[in-house]
Amino acid sequence: MIDTGTLNFVWSQALVAGFVAAGAGHAVISPGSRSTPLALAMLRQPGLQCTVAVDERSAAFFALGVAKASRRPVLLLATSGTAPANWLPAIIETSQAGVPLIAISADRPPELQNCGANQTIDQVGLFGSHVRASHPLEAPHPGFDPCWLHRLAARVAEQANWPYPGPVHVNQPFREPLLPAGEVPAPVLPAGIAFAHSELPADPTAIARLAESIGGRPGLIVCGELPAKNGLFSALTALAEHLACPILAEPLSGLRFGPHPRHRLLTRYNAWLADREFAASHRPDWILRFGAFPVTRNLQNFVAAAPIQALVDPWPRHSDPMHRLTHLLRAQPLAACQALLAARPQPCPGGWHDALVERDAQPPDMGDAWHIPVLVDAIPEASALFIGNSLAIRQFDTHSGSARRTIHCYGNRGASGIDGNISTALGLGEIHGRIVALLGDLTCQHDLGGLALATGRDAVIVAVNNHGGGIFDHLPQAALPEFERGWRTPQQISFEHAAAAFGLSYARADNAAAFRQCLQQAIAAAGPHLLEVQA
Repeated sequence: MIDTGTLNFVWSQALVAGFVAAGAGHAVISPGSRSTPLALAMLRQPGLQCTVAVDERSAAFFALGVAKASRRPVLLLATSGTAPANWLPAIIETSQAGVPLIAISADRPPELQNCGANQTIDQVGLFGSHVRASHPLEAPHPGFDPCWLHRLAARVAEQANWPYPGPVHVNQPFREPLLPAGEVPAPVLPAGIAFAHSELPADPTAIARLAESIGGRPGLIVCGELPAKNGLFSALTALAEHLACPILAEPLSGLRFGPHPRHRLLTRYNAWLADREFAASHRPDWILRFGAFPVTRNLQNFVAAAPIQALVDPWPRHSDPMHRLTHLLRAQPLAACQALLAARPQPCPGGWHDALVERDAQPPDMGDAWHIPVLVDAIPEASALFIGNSLAIRQFDTHSGSARRTIHCYGNRGASGIDGNISTALGLGEIHGRIVALLGDLTCQHDLGGLALATGRDAVIVAVNNHGGGIFDHLPQAALPEFERGWRTPQQISFEHAAAAFGLSYARADNAAAFRQCLQQAIAAAGPHLLEVQA
């Protein structure tokens, strides 16, 4: 008769091996007792890189960063009770951003549910509609088929990857004892399943209608955050070339930085769109959108004003918050670009592109965003840059410009929260090697616990200290008599002490020259650094 501890471990081995066979290469584990069989199986599983993170909230955002950069499902493990509840903000962001994640919560067995047992809550359905699928498993039992668990893991991995990447929740109860009594041989398991998912082609009829609608009329291509595919950037440029139109490329589109053709890009649109007279006199007849909806209000309103609005999106989501879409193409962006090129619509009227390019060439007032060009200039080739939400992403959008150097830009724009940004950035660094993060002071304070994951990593975290919620200076709340107390909320945190507490080096700068020097020194030295910029 197999003992319960051995049964738990053999069961966990089959499940974890199935995840790895299906493409999972990383696991993020938060220590706990009830999750012991799965944690042990993960730590002993060949081919699985494990990170241990004490704080479950930080662990989930770290896993999000790893998955966002690798585009492969990451395993996330926590014990029972409130531990997995700390994942909720990251689960929501993962779902909204279309990032694959497999969240595995350990649980008490059925006989300990609803009877006052310690550290026991109802974990089934914990994440509601924010997961692509939910699998409440039974406790390990004698005579189970390891091949069934192996194949279940493959199915979970596919649900996290396709057709719309996102989180999948697996809830696994265990009975005690949790550890095997002795050495356990590895179970005999089948080979992994070779999944093949066809990419969505562009519908010829829809392409023909769109080409006819936009032909010969002034228009724009607008690119938000989108996963890059080989050849996409060149195809977008070729399409813009044929249409004689510019591309308004947000930083998270990936188009601003790299050796691909960039002569059709406009990057200072936030400045000239604030000129209402100019924007009104240069309103496009059509907008062709790729990726997520624009970040800034000026660009959102500009897009909404176009009579013809087309969105290319292969994922089964509806990205139309202004309710103005006229064409929705469910196709891979690369396939849609190639099909539109083949349809050869008439280009925009002469002079349309040149007028916008001329205006875009005028540098905007830098104001308190002087740190942005310094940061862009100092980041080494092929580095990853995480851009925080709120004011940071908006200032970067307006002032970063474009360069031939490759910079991989990331952000948490699914739900656009300021929580977990440090942890997500450090997760990105797990794949890219080096990470630079540009964050506001409140965003940093929100995730100070994430600094615990910086140990041993090549990370430069730039905290722009503008003494509270600087984004609210640009919103109507700034006129309220309660503004300072209720919205601006200046804090008294010492980032120098926070850096010391978690073993990061620290430097502070209040001008461009000082920031350039300390940033270059931090990048050259490698290791973890926290730089405070006084804006």
